[in-house]
Amino acid sequence: MAQLVKKDDDRDEEAEYSPFVGIEKGAVLQEARVFNDPQLDPRRCSQVITKLLYLLNQGDSFTKFEATDVFFAVTKLFQSKDIGLRRMVYLMIKELSPCADEVIIVTSCLMKDMNSKTDMYRANAIRVLCRIIDGTLLTQIERYLKQAIVDKNPVVASAALVSGIHLLQTNPEIVKRWSNEVQEAVQSRAALVQFHALALLHKIRQNDRLAVSKLVTSLTRGTVRSPLAQCLLIRYTSQVIRESSNSNQTGDRPFYDYLEGCLRHKAEMVIFEAARAITELNGVSSRELTPAITVLQLFLSSSKPVLRFAAVRTLNKVAMTRPLAVTNCNIDMESLIADQNRSIATLAITTLLKTGNESSVDRLMKQITNFMSDIADEFKIVVVEAIRSLCLKFPLKYRSLMNFLSNILREEGGFEYKKAIVDSIVILIRDIPDAKESGLLHLCEFIEDCEFTYLSTQILHFLGNEGPKTSDPSKYIRYIYNRVILENATVRASAVCTLAKFGAMVDSLKPRIFVLLRRCLYDSDDEVRDRATLYLNTLGGDGAVVETDKDVKQFLFGSLDIPLVNLETSLKNYEPSEEPFDINSVPKEVRSQPLAEKKAAGKKPSGLGAPPAAPASTVDTYEKLLSSIPEFSSFGKLFKSSAPVELTEAETEYAVNVVKHIFDGHVVFQYNCTNTIPEQLLEDVSVIVDASEAEEFSEVAVKPLRSLPYDSPGQTFVAFEKPEGVTAVGKFLNVLRFIVKEVDPSSGEAEDGGVEDEYQLEDLEVVAADYILKVGVSNFRNAWESMDPDTERVDEYGLGPRESLAEAVGVVINLLGLQPCEGTEVVPNNARSHTCLLSGVYIGNVKVLVRLSFGIDSRKEVAMKLAVRSDDISVSDAIHEIVASG
Repeated sequence: MAQLVKKDDDRDEEAEYSPFVGIEKGAVLQEARVFNDPQLDPRRCSQVITKLLYLLNQGDSFTKFEATDVFFAVTKLFQSKDIGLRRMVYLMIKELSPCADEVIIVTSCLMKDMNSKTDMYRANAIRVLCRIIDGTLLTQIERYLKQAIVDKNPVVASAALVSGIHLLQTNPEIVKRWSNEVQEAVQSRAALVQFHALALLHKIRQNDRLAVSKLVTSLTRGTVRSPLAQCLLIRYTSQVIRESSNSNQTGDRPFYDYLEGCLRHKAEMVIFEAARAITELNGVSSRELTPAITVLQLFLSSSKPVLRFAAVRTLNKVAMTRPLAVTNCNIDMESLIADQNRSIATLAITTLLKTGNESSVDRLMKQITNFMSDIADEFKIVVVEAIRSLCLKFPLKYRSLMNFLSNILREEGGFEYKKAIVDSIVILIRDIPDAKESGLLHLCEFIEDCEFTYLSTQILHFLGNEGPKTSDPSKYIRYIYNRVILENATVRASAVCTLAKFGAMVDSLKPRIFVLLRRCLYDSDDEVRDRATLYLNTLGGDGAVVETDKDVKQFLFGSLDIPLVNLETSLKNYEPSEEPFDINSVPKEVRSQPLAEKKAAGKKPSGLGAPPAAPASTVDTYEKLLSSIPEFSSFGKLFKSSAPVELTEAETEYAVNVVKHIFDGHVVFQYNCTNTIPEQLLEDVSVIVDASEAEEFSEVAVKPLRSLPYDSPGQTFVAFEKPEGVTAVGKFLNVLRFIVKEVDPSSGEAEDGGVEDEYQLEDLEVVAADYILKVGVSNFRNAWESMDPDTERVDEYGLGPRESLAEAVGVVINLLGLQPCEGTEVVPNNARSHTCLLSGVYIGNVKVLVRLSFGIDSRKEVAMKLAVRSDDISVSDAIHEIVASG
């Protein structure tokens, strides 16, 4: 038992101390000798067992000898008649989990207790026996367990039922023979017995869908009295509804009336369980959802915190998919912002941010401002993420939301909280062009007093990329140079890079930048001095107002033309000598991900750590790689590179994926190959491509791979010519061809002779979406109206029968390969009509905007109206051709 002791007489603070602090296993095992005393002291024995249980639960392990010694000592305590000590003995035997030889010793004692007149002995003996016995012994006591299930004492019956649930995992055949007794226990008047009986009966029948359906049908007629059992039954009913919804085409939802009836139950837990079940039904209609939302709304004003929390959490989930359904609860949720329970307040805030309209944003911001100082950082992060989503939903409200983020950025908080705010501001700057200048200023003010080096360097990097593109770049110089004066070496070095970027991009600022960079030459840190020297020489030492050379801009803003992984490997393999390291010796081929890394895909980054939708570094690397290959150098500017498409199954001998590189008049397939067999070396690796089903393509070049050792990825290329500017499509059949050489495991050397072999790969398709880049717009309406109306092409199409509008929307988005805007790719459940907005860039760098209007009738036939605007009227026609032929 924890006791409160004052730490210091002069202090009023009290700290909790555990009575188990400092106990050692050896000392406790010595104390266990009291179990052998002729005159047992029940109180002292109970204390020793408590210590032993504490040690076991803390992870201390007993040796085989120690466990056996303690077990035999504990069995001697059966001679005591003290009820409290007997319960401790049961616990100890259960925790020690004796082996088969030792079980025999206590079995007779436990069976005797199982038939005792003391109900407490009977219940606990059943639990322990079922925990330690095997199947052979279980058949001997099965008769007693069946009797216990229908025992008049609810404690004994519950113990037998719970034991049955555990035994079902090890001896299912035996437990399934108890169905009649369990069925009888389901009719018990004892609440706990009925609850456990229903749980066991469902487990026995869970693999038989028809049996579960019959069970639910029989019990929903009103034979269940226990609120706990009623909650279980609601869950089982929801399961039956989910399973039957796929096969039931009539539109009738079985058992919905039962769930709705449970909303009028006298027990609050049953009402909530029913309401939650209704909100989680697949394709729930507004009519079905309304009574559940009404009940949850009443719970929001309950005096019990647990009910308020449960209701607001459920409404929060509903708001993610059906925000309009929760709008009626907004007034009640606003009162919860001041709730003493901060979890409830946070859920209320985030729900309001999802359901609120544009006019309520300012009022919400005022309420949240007072609330933020009272909650922990993890809750603040949730609120910040919800505000970010709200701002992207209502771009015109970016000023008030950006001001709110900047205000909380200046308050106290941990690293994760500050990073979440900075990430949100960065995302808003990227997605809402009007927010760029104010957002950058907020970030500049933050780094004036930022205690986190990581955030300062990331913001300076972002400022170097975005600041020179603003209307008045000079106003950011003061903030950047302050970092050179006041910060640590890491931030100073980052600030020097940022200054150099401003000097390279803004010619009028170059003289001022040179003055500042020269001051950095006397910095105490060598990294800062080296960077300043490098940039002064790169930009031109005189600092005149002249246009910066393209190569310098490429050096400052461009990506490294060799993969960092390859550079790192080459540097590790470099042996210091008189010859300096030659960067030109580093292979420029993009190594595909090793198999081990591919299986453990990382978490998708966001904010500052996230690349744009099409990472510039990857595109640049691909472009430089292809231009460095003589066969492809004349193809011109690379328009798009696809994500890798797997051409082999996982765990096969050879792993191959392909990247489609799209040029104006050519398509290059980059096959990334990995050899997964240690005993083989592959040479002269190439892919034989059959383009007979792609009539508009003609093969013009092949670049084979000279050697492919074990687990060392390599690339082979095949190039095709196509009509310029045309979205040619087709299917390509692929066969991997190579020479196999056996490798000696001991020496690692390959044999001289080799055998020519082939390996069939999956087919590859070039589709219309490959010629379109996903590029979003922050304000679709403004972008649409700014385009020439004469380029608009409108037509209607029948998409045939579909399961839902969501399926139809997904099919068209995938067909066109355009970027959904403003969250319009999400279709509300059971919607009869929907509008989806898409944007992108068509091959030839032609901007395209698409407005899709969908409708679905009672026969699930979907019709679509397609409106397209673009910078080139022929592209508008091409989009319609893609849909018509798709």
